[in-house]
Amino acid sequence: MLKTNADKLIKISVMGEIASPTIRNVYTISATGKPQVLPGVGGITYNLRVGDPAVGWEADHVEPGVSITNKENDTRSGQAANTAFNVLSCVGNQALVTSGDAKGNSGIVTGKHGGIEHVLADFSTEILEKLLPGDKILVKAYGTGLKLQDYPDIKVLNIDPSLFEAWNPQASDGKLLVPVTHLIPAAIMGSGLGANQANSGDYDIQLFDEGVIEQYELKNLRLGDFVAIIDADHSFGRIYRQGAISVGVVIHTNCVSAGHGPGVTTLMTSPDGKIVPQINQNANITSLLKLRADI
Repeated sequence: MLKTNADKLIKISVMGEIASPTIRNVYTISATGKPQVLPGVGGITYNLRVGDPAVGWEADHVEPGVSITNKENDTRSGQAANTAFNVLSCVGNQALVTSGDAKGNSGIVTGKHGGIEHVLADFSTEILEKLLPGDKILVKAYGTGLKLQDYPDIKVLNIDPSLFEAWNPQASDGKLLVPVTHLIPAAIMGSGLGANQANSGDYDIQLFDEGVIEQYELKNLRLGDFVAIIDADHSFGRIYRQGAISVGVVIHTNCVSAGHGPGVTTLMTSPDGKIVPQINQNANITSLLKLRADI
């Protein structure tokens, strides 16, 4: 087992509520210039959870399961509470319902969506049916500051130590063998590129080149897949760097908008190739945490 500093991390409460769906512009203009009216961010998505396909839906940026935001806003802090909610929540954290008909039930944080600044969580189908927009969700935030003691050059972000343990990267000759479902070339990464930090939000896999889609088998991307982005360094933001490897989890569906596609929240990065991706179709949060019995 890899040595970490998990026993030194702080577990802290962060709070949000289920966000209603939002539509800023009725028409979404596709990359081919076609206006479309499609579901997008926010809400409770009853027929889309982690483990389901990330592509093929009549949708644009749809978030699986439950979309959560912190609406606390005062004149001193602005959006500081929601920033903390997004930065401190980690993939794999427990999400506890604290109000409404589903009070007392729990789910799992599955990602963080930039731009709209939502934290996403998965709940069982039975719990989803009891939830309502506005219901309060407590996240026991744990994982920020996680380090690999024998791999100081590999940065770990946005992941609960228990999920990291279930993922089970393996040490090998000074490098780390990391299970992923797909390799993604940095050349097709879009929205989110250039952000000055990767501790919140995501960035998108553009799926507009059929040749690349076929070469990297991207039509079978699933929500919750762990994927490796080649020549991408997320140490202090998202940049192109030859030889670097960043690994993240697919958190929302495909998009029709130019520059967008399935979003990826960063979990690990190495600027000098110390991460060695290993293809494994079970490298999905649904399989690792046994979130669903139907797939």
